[in-house]
Amino acid sequence: MPNYRIIVDLSDIQLYLLDGNIVVRGFPVGIGKMVTRTPTGEYEIINKEPNPGGPFGVLWMGLSKPHYGIHGTNDPGSIGRMVSHGCIRMYNEDVLALSALVPIHTRVSIRP
Repeated sequence: MPNYRIIVDLSDIQLYLLDGNIVVRGFPVGIGKMVTRTPTGEYEIINKEPNPGGPFGVLWMGLSKPHYGIHGTNDPGSIGRMVSHGCIRMYNEDVLALSALVPIHTRVSIRP
């Protein structure tokens, strides 16, 4: 059984899915802008909500830091840029693929 964890690297605006210490997949993401930076630290996925509506795309995965999550987007042009209010945006197909692999309580490390 895989031992998945997620690392979000803010310096290269990528989310990495690891199995143990092996990178399994990398995804481009959108992150927080200067005034609403994505918070660094150690968190975990605490819930998943399909079709949250609005700017959150097809799926919301809430983090253990309140009001922050990994989610889809209705603005694919925002991926690869510093545009969000601190959340981690993914292409809708990518967030669905990631969600299918990672269970609730998956560790999420956000690095500067």
